[in-house]
Amino acid sequence: MNYTELLIFAAPETLIVLTALAALFIDLTTMRGSSRQARRDAAVSLTALGCGAAMAATFLAGGATPPGYLDGMLVLNPLTQFLKLVLLALTIFTAIMARDSNFTGHIGEYFALLLLATVGMMFLVSTDNLLLVFVSLELLSLCLYIMTAFNKQNVNSAEAALKYFLFGGMSAAFLLFGLSLVQGLSGELNLTRIAAKLAGPRLDPLLVVAMFMVIAGFGFKIAAVPFHLWAPDAYQGAPTPTAAFIASGSKVASFFILARVMMVGLAGAEGGGAWGHFVQGWVPILGVVAALSVVLGNLAAIVQVSVRRLLAYSAIAQAGYVLVGILANEHATGMASVLYYVTTYALTTVGAFAVVAVVQERTGDDRMSAFAGLSRREPLLACCMMIFLLSLAGIPPLAGFFGKFYLFQAALFHGTGPQRLDLLWLVILALAMSAVSLYYYLLVLKQIFVASPPVNAPALAPSSSIRWAVGVLAFAVVLFGLAPSLLLEPLWAALKTSGF
Repeated sequence: MNYTELLIFAAPETLIVLTALAALFIDLTTMRGSSRQARRDAAVSLTALGCGAAMAATFLAGGATPPGYLDGMLVLNPLTQFLKLVLLALTIFTAIMARDSNFTGHIGEYFALLLLATVGMMFLVSTDNLLLVFVSLELLSLCLYIMTAFNKQNVNSAEAALKYFLFGGMSAAFLLFGLSLVQGLSGELNLTRIAAKLAGPRLDPLLVVAMFMVIAGFGFKIAAVPFHLWAPDAYQGAPTPTAAFIASGSKVASFFILARVMMVGLAGAEGGGAWGHFVQGWVPILGVVAALSVVLGNLAAIVQVSVRRLLAYSAIAQAGYVLVGILANEHATGMASVLYYVTTYALTTVGAFAVVAVVQERTGDDRMSAFAGLSRREPLLACCMMIFLLSLAGIPPLAGFFGKFYLFQAALFHGTGPQRLDLLWLVILALAMSAVSLYYYLLVLKQIFVASPPVNAPALAPSSSIRWAVGVLAFAVVLFGLAPSLLLEPLWAALKTSGF
């Protein structure tokens, strides 16, 4: 093994680890006597600098790894480079959001965990090895569990972290057992070789059991029904930057590796998802999970009064929409639709949580009534929030509309011959539930633009960094909706170059 070559390939992750250690060291030594705001400013600057250096290193990491490099433990190609850039950008936006959130005095520890979680996500999207998939997921999960419990002033934070940890530990056990069955049946850890070994006219019963367990494990990570029970409490109780990071970066990485495991590792074991004619495989299992997610997520969101819980149930429904794209099982079209949607959804969600963070930080509340008259108190934040919520609802010409259109098109016309229109029932259901979602998003917008602000409403006065971050995110959502090719063309080029 050439360790110099390996170090060059892993340079972005190495830089992020060094940045995490530097943030921790500086906060505990030279900045210890400074004010919290000064410490947060230093941590945000260091985080942005480290992520920027990692972005540069991503382009200079030595190109693509050879096929089968380290048994697929490290896979570098244009697609993984694109995803790493997205994850690093989301980390920067999350750090900017944390700058104005005064929920903890352990600032160095928080930013170190944020960066280590980013390392877990970066390894997760750049591996085809089942062992490293599990290790990366657990590194990401352990960091998120701790970050969820960081608000010592709020008992809901500890409760959310405990629920998140307990459900996460149980899902990790299911995932590990399922992956061990896949490895035992195939004798391989590399996804491509697993597919070659498991190919056959009939599915082994143990492989079906493995599919259920793997989907249960990943279902927790993406908050799909019935593995979603942790999400509403975690989104509401966690510090707002943590909730935004869970809803954005971790979703991008988790959906990508789920798609990889299903489309590549379990290729040939798809089965069929036509209504009333299910064929044994992972497609009908994910089809039922997707249907339950879009229905329960949207219907439960209608009755929420907390905006953060509303966004949690919205995320459950969004998971169902993304699963529709995975079910298309088209390596190029299906993966492109999934990655376009999760990327734009992540940008939208971070922006929405940034607005919620400003309101909650100043008012101490995240209920819809706290947003009353926001258009008169902070017009910029109100307009940006309108863009984010309407994009989540799939209203043109925003990125969410094209994302859903692309997902549903990929699912509706996947395959050839009798396979076409197999998923028509699921697309119709998703469209109907997407229309339902507009209702509860409009409830929030009604408070923002129609309701009068309270007489004694405190001034929000967000920092200039938050204003710029929210404005940039809103602009990106509009831009990718008006000109989706700006994101799709790099995606298509990366997929083609990466062998999809």
